[in-house]
Amino acid sequence: MSPTHAPRILRASAVSILFLFGIFSMPAARAQSRAATAPYDPRVTFAPLALPDPVNRYRSSSGAPGPDFWQNAVDYELHASLDTAARQLQATEIVTYTNHSPDALTSLWLQLDQNTYRKDSRARLIASGGRRGRGGRGARAGEAPQDTTTDGFVFDSVEIESGSQRAKADYLVNDTRMQIRLGQPLAGHGGALKIHIAYHYQIPGVWGGRTSWGRSEKGDIYDMAQWYPRMAVYDDLRGWDTLPYLGSEFYLEYGHFDYSLTVPSNMIVVGSGELVNPKDVLTQTQIDRLAQARASDKTVYIRTPAEVSDPASRPKRDGTLTWHFQMDRTRDVTWSASPAFVWDAARMNLPGGKTALAMSVYPPESVGPDAWDKSTEYVKDTVERFSTQWYPYPWPAAVSVAGFSTGMEYPGMVFDGITDKGAFLFWVTAHEIGHNWFPMIVGSNERRHAFMDEGFNTFIDIGESAEYAGGKYGPKRDSEYSAGGEPPDMILKVLDNPVAPTLMAPADSYGGALTHPVSYFKSAYGLVLLREQILGPERFDRAFRKYIADWAFHHPSPSDFFREIQSEGGEDLSWFWRGWYLNNWTYDVSVDSIEGSEATIGNHGQLVLPTTVEATFQDGSTSRVTLPVETWLTQGVYHWRPASPSPIVSVTVDPDHVLPDDDRANNTRKSQ
Repeated sequence: MSPTHAPRILRASAVSILFLFGIFSMPAARAQSRAATAPYDPRVTFAPLALPDPVNRYRSSSGAPGPDFWQNAVDYELHASLDTAARQLQATEIVTYTNHSPDALTSLWLQLDQNTYRKDSRARLIASGGRRGRGGRGARAGEAPQDTTTDGFVFDSVEIESGSQRAKADYLVNDTRMQIRLGQPLAGHGGALKIHIAYHYQIPGVWGGRTSWGRSEKGDIYDMAQWYPRMAVYDDLRGWDTLPYLGSEFYLEYGHFDYSLTVPSNMIVVGSGELVNPKDVLTQTQIDRLAQARASDKTVYIRTPAEVSDPASRPKRDGTLTWHFQMDRTRDVTWSASPAFVWDAARMNLPGGKTALAMSVYPPESVGPDAWDKSTEYVKDTVERFSTQWYPYPWPAAVSVAGFSTGMEYPGMVFDGITDKGAFLFWVTAHEIGHNWFPMIVGSNERRHAFMDEGFNTFIDIGESAEYAGGKYGPKRDSEYSAGGEPPDMILKVLDNPVAPTLMAPADSYGGALTHPVSYFKSAYGLVLLREQILGPERFDRAFRKYIADWAFHHPSPSDFFREIQSEGGEDLSWFWRGWYLNNWTYDVSVDSIEGSEATIGNHGQLVLPTTVEATFQDGSTSRVTLPVETWLTQGVYHWRPASPSPIVSVTVDPDHVLPDDDRANNTRKSQ
């Protein structure tokens, strides 16, 4: 979106916050619970701040990658066969791992997410002990633990190829991780080797979380995510990052993917990236319709609902077909297959005259003018808007799938629900597609810092809801995303909650009722405060775009984000990072007294923010001033003398209700 749209987004975002965060209706009991809190101490709020990760030649003081920044690379070649009778995937994998670090590596670590389905997995044991939210089998917040168990990844062979030598690997599997112990260290500064793995696994079902199969009316749908052993990240912050998979999401390296999928010939397959052998797996009619869709801003059927039951909609009536996909500069790929798919597509118009395809696949029961008939239009609008406003979409297609792994995102592909429709289908599509920017393009560590993907993405999809079709689905309401379907009051601010974690808490350390208020909504609201109250749209948008561009296909830490917004935005924001991200401090500014022509404004919370104060005078006129945060550098009291010959009638702080004020009962005072 162009900068000329900024004022509209600003106003829309402010309205959206009323619904999205529910922060302006704090019950009196919550306000009274703060009575015993310590008074405001400016020495705490404005103390010098050392960010968690230091500046060095890898990560600069400006927040951008440093002159010696490095990142290892991983390329994958995958060949998989889907056995629908046995509900099993059999595959071979060749991983080309390139070590750009300065270190010689004596071992390699891989992530084995399918092992979360094993009876003895850490995730399952935690979930069965009563933990909810992000635990168990990768459940979305509030889901019950998965009952289905499997043996996880079963390895038929694991070999290492280095130079001209190929030998059986020495490896150890521990929960959702594999360590390969190298006979010779892998040299730094560009040393490379290949890992050859043959494996199979039972596909969890009927609903297997983030990988699944399930029955639609016209046939089974397979949503195949986390379907291959994936390299863990070796970075400059921790070396090997080997957090086990307990339910929080992913941290992955970037590279090129070349993958082939052999499935029954009656199936339609969609995958991350680009289908490179359409003549082998599609009818000529479907190829022609795809060409039409590439030139059309209107949605074009590739396979109609009526054709789902027509054997002629497949080029072969029995046996199998092999679908071949490629995707470059990505950290992951996923795919979905079903004989029941309706398929449609349209052109997406990207910056610089580039184009890509928006596509949707869904079973016939999802068809409807207020349902999946609109899906591709939603995908197209979201990608085009985010590409213009934040960073150009980099891949050849964006696909939305109606299946059973609902509400989940991967590069170039998202999984949503068969029964989704209306405003909810728009909201969930915009949110999941938005994840292509965070964390698929900007590759933050979701297993440690959920707020950098869920919250940042929630922030950008507020704008999409405000803009699509003139605000048809805005302002965005997110109560449907609350854990377990609790009512909208689930989405209250967490600043007064004594058990709420900070935004910097490890992603797996909280769940259930706290996941969405913290990772999604407090994080997104922090960006709204930065954009609309602290920096302003012009400074914030430029800084945020630079952060995205600098860290596209890289791995930023929270400290990198803090430094980049601060440096490019032109403000020392240590007080905000400390109060909003490193702590759950409350904000409470009040009108303490009015004496003659002077109003006394008091700060009773430890969090500070630029604060608007408005006086109303006896002659009906008003006067406003915005108090900068520096007002509270040395004391918690400010004496305001508005310039007016007319007596003061009343004074109000935050008259527009845009700040997270902890106690609105003290925001307005009338003169005696």
